Amino acid sequence: MAEDFEERFIKPIVHASYPGTLAALNLTALQVLQVAEEPVPWEVRFLLSFGSIVFLLSAFSIFFYTIYPTKKKLWTVTAISFLLGLISSFMAVIAVSLF
Repeated sequence: MAEDFEERFIKPIVHASYPGTLAALNLTALQVLQVAEEPVPWEVRFLLSFGSIVFLLSAFSIFFYTIYPTKKKLWTVTAISFLLGLISSFMAVIAVSLF
């Protein structure tokens, strides 16, 4: 009985928390950069903001995919948006180191 409850209600939240945490880290990095003395280049702001948005899209997609596993498009959206978020984060790190 408890296992069914966990499978149905807790597992989707746990799965969605992973990309959600990465979205929060991107926003935190953006905020830390804005507090610094130098202005943040628009490329870095765009990359970190875009990364946060696609990580949130990934979090919502994996949440609903865990609830409705027959919807394969949700898994595709999850994978693509997660990869886009990772690429965006890596590019932001490179852009920060160059500027």
